[in-house]
Amino acid sequence: MRESAERHNEAWKAFTGHDVARTVREGFWPKMGRVLSRIPFAEEALAAWYCATDEATPARVKGMLLAALAYFVVPVDLLPDFLPGLGFTDDLTVLLTTLGLVRSHMTESHRERARRALEDLKAGRMPREVNLAKDRE
Repeated sequence: MRESAERHNEAWKAFTGHDVARTVREGFWPKMGRVLSRIPFAEEALAAWYCATDEATPARVKGMLLAALAYFVVPVDLLPDFLPGLGFTDDLTVLLTTLGLVRSHMTESHRERARRALEDLKAGRMPREVNLAKDRE
């Protein structure tokens, strides 16, 4: 399964010139910390992170989630994130569409971890599980 995910990432790199897994791995938590108060879909993005970094998640689902999270993380997208009221609507659309396609793979454990991480972020702390999630990549 890991080989399939690595092949998918290599294909993505060849097509876009970006390593989507690395982009998400390095950019997700800093961006969540910066924009948490401005996005209504923080818990969904966090649950997507935990699903994408779960070894039990099928490679094709991981690839879809990583692509959606990369769209959220990368600063250049259809609508710039700094636009009041509009900036994150494209990110939300991409993420919710992807979650709709892979919802059956999102477990209660992913959602619970997302809720705990959201509480930590709101309290100004880096979530306790961040390093564990990075180790699984």
